[in-house]
Amino acid sequence: MNIGFIGLGAMGELIVPRLMAAGHTVTGWNRSRGKAEALIAAGMKWGDTTKAVAATSEIVFSIVTDSAAVKAVALGPDGIVAGLRQGGIYIDMSTIEPDASREVAAQFAKAGSIMLDGPLSGSPVTVKAGQASVMIGGDEAAFERAKPVLLAIGPKVTRIGGNGLACQMKIAVNLLLMVEVICFGEAVALAEKGGVGREVAVDAILKSVAASPVLGYRGPFIIDGRMPAVPLADVTLQQKDMMLALNLGRKLGSPVPLAAAANEMMNACRGLGIDANDFVVAHQVYRRLGGQESGGQDSGGQA
Repeated sequence: MNIGFIGLGAMGELIVPRLMAAGHTVTGWNRSRGKAEALIAAGMKWGDTTKAVAATSEIVFSIVTDSAAVKAVALGPDGIVAGLRQGGIYIDMSTIEPDASREVAAQFAKAGSIMLDGPLSGSPVTVKAGQASVMIGGDEAAFERAKPVLLAIGPKVTRIGGNGLACQMKIAVNLLLMVEVICFGEAVALAEKGGVGREVAVDAILKSVAASPVLGYRGPFIIDGRMPAVPLADVTLQQKDMMLALNLGRKLGSPVPLAAAANEMMNACRGLGIDANDFVVAHQVYRRLGGQESGGQDSGGQA
């Protein structure tokens, strides 16, 4: 199948090879072409505009930063909507506000094509391992048409409901993930304060009933020298998703007190200048609040 892919950042650059390995022809576009060169060398075609990419594709994916970026690539005379054929499918994998996704979907419906929200749950680690999951919101028949392609990205593909509901579910999942990772740092700092070695504490948690996939690959980052040079999700990126949860809770009248507390830890990371690290670095905030030594990773750079 001819597939378009818009946004070749940390996730896009890993998803495109999976689509090509499944036998699909992929045409890509990114705001800066430099990020696409390795994929082009591997066989990906290049489109000069998002409209040009859509014109050659049966299904177009995008994964970009926020709702403004989605609207920029999807709408307008040079956007995906202008190039996608009648009945074509656009799947946005970005994490954005549900209402913003519905607004974009309405424009595609007016043009005679279909938009699905399809946020990806996972990190570069899970995408590489073939364990990422995709949640879909929108037309059920379009979902069934796209499902074989989605299964090339990850083995867990679920239709959540109508347009915008996959975005809403992704925000809820990210809320849970972030609170879990922040609480992990709190637990380790507490154990350390009482005399348990950090490596011992991390190992004990990962062997306990509290262990989870995200802690399995992210938890060890807090051990001295293990923070990755390129974060899976730095503080600013993760806080963007947490603000989506806080705003959604406000709009729906649904309390999210743990999300608010986790967000304050992200604020503290920024205040201490350690926000360039993966957001699990909040562990260092707990150590400082508890009067413990910094642990070697609070200079703002990655250890």
